[in-house]
Amino acid sequence: MISCGTDHTNDPQSVKKKIREYREEIAVLNDKITELEDQLGATSNSSGQENGMKVRVEEAQIQPFSEYFEATGELEAEDEAFISPEVSGQITEIYVVEGQNVKKGQLLARLNTSLIEKNINEVKTQLAYAETMYNKQNELWDKNIGSERQYLDAKNQVESLQGKLETLQAQYKMSLIYSPINGYIETIFQKKGELATPGMQLMQIVGLDKMKVTAKISEVYLPVVHEGDTVEVYFPSYPELVFRKPITRIGHVVDKQNRTFKVQVSIENREGILKPNLLASIVINNYNSGNHIVVPSRIIREDMKGSYLYVEQKDGDQWVAKKKYITMGKSYRKKSEVLSGLEPGEKIITDGYSNVTDGTVLQIVD
Repeated sequence: MISCGTDHTNDPQSVKKKIREYREEIAVLNDKITELEDQLGATSNSSGQENGMKVRVEEAQIQPFSEYFEATGELEAEDEAFISPEVSGQITEIYVVEGQNVKKGQLLARLNTSLIEKNINEVKTQLAYAETMYNKQNELWDKNIGSERQYLDAKNQVESLQGKLETLQAQYKMSLIYSPINGYIETIFQKKGELATPGMQLMQIVGLDKMKVTAKISEVYLPVVHEGDTVEVYFPSYPELVFRKPITRIGHVVDKQNRTFKVQVSIENREGILKPNLLASIVINNYNSGNHIVVPSRIIREDMKGSYLYVEQKDGDQWVAKKKYITMGKSYRKKSEVLSGLEPGEKIITDGYSNVTDGTVLQIVD
């Protein structure tokens, strides 16, 4: 037809001649196509499998199956302290800096103790005098000299001053601020010369040796989560770092707002790379089974009747695809349980399954 379009002659006889020639060429081509198709059919084996759809199969087997769920939580330091003084006073010295590692009992800061020290010295002087007078009265009393009242007054004076001295010494100790834990000085909130008062944060200390992950889990998992169950804990910031630890605590109260309960897992942070408030994930096992066939989830398809997959079936000298409806169980990480509809030993189509229908002739490949 293209040639006709390019032919400059308008002679009807020439156009008819061209049409006859093209029809003859088409007939010749059809004969050649038929001949090649016959040759292709002749090279097939007697089973005709080379003409089938290429697929791979796998034997259905009963396998162990486990399902897990993940809960997101945060890392917390088990040892953390916000330090504030027990008495009011001006800060005269701060002996640490932010980031410094401190030990339990180490002196952190000192408040102004000049007035207390002066009172202590006065009381010590008074106590020394009172003790001298008491000793003299005691000697006289042993010799039945003097009155009982003088003896008791001297004794009472000594005891009163001793109590006053102990009180002043306790107040003095309260003006010296010590670390209650081993850890690092995270933040110092006040400076030297400022007034420190009880309840006002002076500094924050965080211990990094012992940590805990706290996660909130839906109440639907209460029956399957138990204290002591081993879980996996990992951190998105350190994907290569995975801990297998037991659940150390399960909350006893369900939150009314979001219907969750707390789960905690303790972790030893020997290398010190984990930090408080780091995002963490807990992987918890909530289902185990070893009585059902397990298949790849990707091969399971659905239609109006339900879930199905394809297996190979013998049909005369050929293998064909057979559609089998199944009852599915749980699915996790690309694996699914088959509760019924499939028998152990049947060959399921695992590759090429999307290209077959019920009755499709198969060519099984390795």
